[in-house]
Amino acid sequence: MTQGAGQGPEAVRTETLRDFRVPAYIHETGPYPPSAAPGEAAGVGEEPEGYTPTRRDLPVINRGDTVQVVMDPAAVAAPQPADGPGPLYVVGDVHGYLDQLVAALQEQGLLDAAGNWSAGTARLWFLGDFTDRGPDGIGVIDLVMRLSAEAAAVGGYCKALMGNHELLLLGAKRFGDTPVNSGAGTATFQAAWLLNGGQKTDMDRLQDHHLQWMARLDAMEQVDGHLLVHSDTTAYLDYGDSIEAVNDTIRETLTRNDADECWDLFRKFTRRFAFRDEGGAEAALSLLDTYGGTRVVHGHSPIPYLLGEVGSEDGEDAAGPVVEGPHLYADGLAIAMDGGVTMAGKLLVQQLPLDS
Repeated sequence: MTQGAGQGPEAVRTETLRDFRVPAYIHETGPYPPSAAPGEAAGVGEEPEGYTPTRRDLPVINRGDTVQVVMDPAAVAAPQPADGPGPLYVVGDVHGYLDQLVAALQEQGLLDAAGNWSAGTARLWFLGDFTDRGPDGIGVIDLVMRLSAEAAAVGGYCKALMGNHELLLLGAKRFGDTPVNSGAGTATFQAAWLLNGGQKTDMDRLQDHHLQWMARLDAMEQVDGHLLVHSDTTAYLDYGDSIEAVNDTIRETLTRNDADECWDLFRKFTRRFAFRDEGGAEAALSLLDTYGGTRVVHGHSPIPYLLGEVGSEDGEDAAGPVVEGPHLYADGLAIAMDGGVTMAGKLLVQQLPLDS
């Protein structure tokens, strides 16, 4: 029998600080280089070409003009049902950390002590990356699906966007070790999934309804002037000049079930840092001008990397980087929501708009 949420064997937390591997091509601003596709290794323990430990090689900066928004927990009030749309909340990358997710949602008054929706007409958006690296990715998906039904029943909603790890898990399940055209030799979704923290317990518990749910997720949405996306990349522009066009194009790509097309989609949405360095504000504006909104809200790139605050490899700072809230940057045009839960950071649930 397939096990449900929370019924699987206890999984060991993945050592993500050293094992969080990022394809080299995500740092490029030009065409995707042929020498940096993920998944080139034959096994998990090898150092494949195009993958490097993030702690050593991922460039970081500590800009003086960025703002990390810190919310006073005492000032957070549970949302109350009201006429019209309720308050808007967003959730950063979860990566299988179900217990931390439930605690963060309860802290914001969105769930009751039993883990049920208690936010009335509130609107809740997940920014993608539900699985991999953490112990219970399938449990996270099951919770989001359940909350979607519970919220809708009382006039609110709980919705989710497609992250690159959803694309990765779909590809690993559909295509396995089928070679794909990476531009740098043989690559497979299975190898890339394992290298990026794929958990056997998730794959064993993955069912058809999980796959169908992931494949139908939108890639972007605009809510109350916030352009919600998963990845801090301008690759969305490659898929259409409207939100509807982007979502339709990506959904159609997945429907065609072509391994090479799905790989190209995955590798594009694994890129990051488009809004961070010089020209970052212009990159954010390119999305806002095309799709609408006044701020891009994204996950994908952990705030500790954006701030230049990363842990040491010798484990001296085992408690991990301190992340208290979202990261506002790119001249106020971008909000980062990945608190770095996989590196002992914080799983962020934030009400929008920000005060700053």
